[in-house]
Amino acid sequence: MSGAVLHPRVPQRRGAARATTWWGKAWVRAVEEASYAEADLRAARTLARGGHVGQIATEPGRYVASVDDARGLWTVEGSLPVLDAAGVAALVETVAAAAGRVAALVAGELPHDLVEQADEAGAELLPSGFELGSACGCDHWTDPCTHALAVLYQLAWLVDADPFVLFQLRGLPRDDLLARLHARQVTDVEVDADLDHAVEAALYAARILSEAPPEPSG
Repeated sequence: MSGAVLHPRVPQRRGAARATTWWGKAWVRAVEEASYAEADLRAARTLARGGHVGQIATEPGRYVASVDDARGLWTVEGSLPVLDAAGVAALVETVAAAAGRVAALVAGELPHDLVEQADEAGAELLPSGFELGSACGCDHWTDPCTHALAVLYQLAWLVDADPFVLFQLRGLPRDDLLARLHARQVTDVEVDADLDHAVEAALYAARILSEAPPEPSG
C-alpha cells in the first residue's frame, strides 16, 4: 500500500466496542447499517474487543488488516470512496473557513459545523453503510463478514481518537491537508502584498501629478 499508515495493534479491550465521540459513533452507525445480522455484529465486537485484529493499514480509499479466529487467520481488505478533486478542494476551503478548525483537528477534535458545511459543499466526510466495501478470504456468506465488521469496529476507534484517519480514508491525508492550507495562506499573503503595492504605486503617481508644475500655455 503506497503511502499507507500502519496503526498500532489494539490490545484486548473490556466493555462495549463503541466509540466515544459523536463522529466515532456516526462511523459505528454506518458499520451497523452495513451488517446483515445482529449475530454478525456481536461476533465482530467479540473479535474486536478480544485483540484478534492485527495492525490496520490505511491509505486513501482503502484499509487492510488481518483477523484471527478459531478457524484461522484471514485478510480483510476494505474500501471507502474518496472525494474527487472538487470535493477535496471544498474540504480544504471548509477547514480554512473558520478560525480554530485546524487546531481542533490537531487536538483530536472534529467540529460538528465543519462536517455540516463540508457536506453542504459536496465533501461528505462521514460514511454511510453502503459506502463501506469489504472483501475477506473466509467463506462467510455475508458481506461484510464478521472479520470485516471487526476491522470496521476498530477503525471506529482509530477515527474516534484521530479524525485525520477519516480525512486520509476520504483521500486527503493529514500532511496533504496541512500543505494545502499552508499554500493557501501563502497565496493569500502574496495577493494582499501585491494589492498593497498596487495601491501604493497609484497613490505615489497621484501625488507626483498633483505636485508637478502646470505646463506653460501656448
